[in-house]
Amino acid sequence: MTTSTEESLWARCFHPAPDSSEQLFCFPHAGGSASFYFPVSAQLSSVAEVFAVQYPGRQDRRKETSPGDLEVLADQVYEALRKQLRARPTTFFGHSMGATIAFEVARRFEADGGELSHLFVSGRRAPSRHRDESVHTRSDDGIVAELKLLSGTNTALLGDEEILRMILPAIRSDYQAIETYRCDPDTTVRAPISALTGDSDPKTSLDEAEDWSRHTTGAFDLKVFPGGHFYLSAQAPAVIALLRKHLSTGR
Repeated sequence: MTTSTEESLWARCFHPAPDSSEQLFCFPHAGGSASFYFPVSAQLSSVAEVFAVQYPGRQDRRKETSPGDLEVLADQVYEALRKQLRARPTTFFGHSMGATIAFEVARRFEADGGELSHLFVSGRRAPSRHRDESVHTRSDDGIVAELKLLSGTNTALLGDEEILRMILPAIRSDYQAIETYRCDPDTTVRAPISALTGDSDPKTSLDEAEDWSRHTTGAFDLKVFPGGHFYLSAQAPAVIALLRKHLSTGR
């Protein structure tokens, strides 16, 4: 049985709102950590209790091994949080790799009899849209170059050798997990899906984002924002407003 300690290990709540009728689970990008969603939690704590998923291999979990297999990671996340997900109406938000993990955890939740209110997938092409990528096989310098290209990690940290030694194994495992993941085009969830993307994201074309519509039997919509892969940084107010509206009204 999952314990509350396991739940708190995998999902961080920066602004507890135990009396809220809604809960939002946020899934980080490759190399990302729960703290990426601290501002989201701060802004939305009045309408939902926000949990940020913490994968193994980073921050206070840096001594743990990240699995390097997205299906295994999704299994681990769901097993840890399965009881918590049923506590009240639940929405998922995932960015980049986190979008795909959120989709896979949603699949497991629904297969186990759960009902997800909504799935927001950001900065990631549809699960069945594969690109032949191999960042995880590069040298450490090659991985750092990719991170700088996408601007997903504080570039000041990338020049700190000690911090790099701590975070690169988890980043490499994350890239391995997402780059070796495969999904059948007919794989669906029942939850409505909203796909969010930047109009100049080198990792996701508008066509690839639109194909998320094939992966739900529910409603689908696509929202395009100015910006690249981490359009979220500049467009945070608009994205938070979108989430606030859904959590407040169900739309």
